[in-house]
Amino acid sequence: MSTIRSIRPTPTTRTPARVAFVGAGPGDAGLMTVRALEYLAEADAVVIDQVAREDVVARYARPEVEVVDAGHGEHGQPLTHASRAKLVVKAAKAHPRGLVVRLMDGDPATFNGLAEEAAACVKAGVPFEVVPGVSSVSAVPTYAGVPLTTSSSRGIHIITAGEKLKDIAVATDPSVTVVVLGQPDTLVGTLEALRLAGRADETPVAITERGTTVQQVTITTTLAEVATAAKSMQFPALAVVGDNVSLREKLSWFETKPLFGWNVLVPRTKDQSGSMVRRLERFGAHATTVPTISVEPPRTPQQIERAVKGLVTGRYEWVGFTSVNAVRAIREKFEEFGLDARSFAGLKVAAVGGVTADALRDWGINPDLVPEGEQSAKGLLDEWPPFDELLDPINRIFLPRADIATETLVAGLQQMGWEVDDVTAYRTVRAAPPAAHIRDAIKSGNFDAVVFTSSSTVRNLVGIAGKPHPSTVIACIGPATAKTAEECGLRVDVLAPEPSADELVDALADHGRSLALTAQESGEQAVRPSQKRPTARRRAK
Repeated sequence: MSTIRSIRPTPTTRTPARVAFVGAGPGDAGLMTVRALEYLAEADAVVIDQVAREDVVARYARPEVEVVDAGHGEHGQPLTHASRAKLVVKAAKAHPRGLVVRLMDGDPATFNGLAEEAAACVKAGVPFEVVPGVSSVSAVPTYAGVPLTTSSSRGIHIITAGEKLKDIAVATDPSVTVVVLGQPDTLVGTLEALRLAGRADETPVAITERGTTVQQVTITTTLAEVATAAKSMQFPALAVVGDNVSLREKLSWFETKPLFGWNVLVPRTKDQSGSMVRRLERFGAHATTVPTISVEPPRTPQQIERAVKGLVTGRYEWVGFTSVNAVRAIREKFEEFGLDARSFAGLKVAAVGGVTADALRDWGINPDLVPEGEQSAKGLLDEWPPFDELLDPINRIFLPRADIATETLVAGLQQMGWEVDDVTAYRTVRAAPPAAHIRDAIKSGNFDAVVFTSSSTVRNLVGIAGKPHPSTVIACIGPATAKTAEECGLRVDVLAPEPSADELVDALADHGRSLALTAQESGEQAVRPSQKRPTARRRAK
């Protein structure tokens, strides 16, 4: 007789999340490592540091990610290392088997309390790992144009402001570059203590606030004049003390970018403006996107559904995409019907430009025709082959487009012998007005420039937010857009030589260089357009 034993299930425990201590760098998100961005994209929760990183989280993390503020308490006071450690452990336990990213300013292991927080994880049984980041100690001086070492200055001494000077001999050695980090009041006091300890009065000093960001400000002075020069400081800063500071006049590369510090308005959706925003940032600008149109499905879907079915059954020789929105609309309709990119086999596909072509490639479709010259409906028409009865078995083209698309492309293709099914794939309607502070910034001149990429963006922006202030530089992608801007009472300052987003940004950068050069030749200090506020309303030429 066999004995049957009852088997009790082994009790399970809630495995806490894995914690990744990730270096966010000193401010410029472009300095974050590849692994840091990968972890942000995977994170279930992000614990941010004293410097607000909501914009970084919004840009790289999932929309549903939980954001925990470990910088300040309920009353605005900075949290202690112990309090932050508790928040990290609590977040890990709240997301079992997940990933919590502890986003730390600069490098986690440099002046950031990594040891305390990691020790708390060990005590709580929370596994962790560390992703090093770029430290402000090296990055901020580099962005200020001050190398920390040269052939004659090979030593670096780092001091936290407010602490007592310890190694006086090193700190006062003329061949050693001293880096001081801290709040304005303690920073000045430490620099004064350095002078009293024996560092020469005439030693050059560079003090940088909000380093590596487009709000970066650097002042140069001497140890003897620090107290006077630093009166305007308001933010935590980094000071470099040493003869290397004198190289800043020649090596300043960041603050001399043509659009440095410019606040540029981009009237496009975030999906459409990504490459333009990145290019503006490379020139030193801060870009703010404001959607001026909203994309909606056609009122009656029958026409687009018939066209998609015809595409699958071999009705067309070509499919021409004139926008990313058209690609998205057809892709959504395909997914609705249970189809995929394989249905394009045997078809020839055209894209109006590089951005639209990239959207097709993301779908697994490599376009056969992308204009090498002008990336517009006219440019596409110029390179589209005419219908040939011997080479083309079918004479019909499918054009999924917006409800407000012009007839130029259709008429041109018909003249070349093609039959065209011009189908409304989506409707464009005016977007809701932006937030009140954005509208006020547009009207009051807080934006240095606006970049218009189509006539509709001009009309819609003016319609939902009002006319930009007279001081704002108006940049247009082409003559048609410029004409619309002038009809709306705006003076066009910049016109792209070719109708592309990259050319438009480059033209704006050239304009910024010209303004700086003019100011330099006049012996004046270059200022941003937003710092000039004429009272007269901008008039069209």
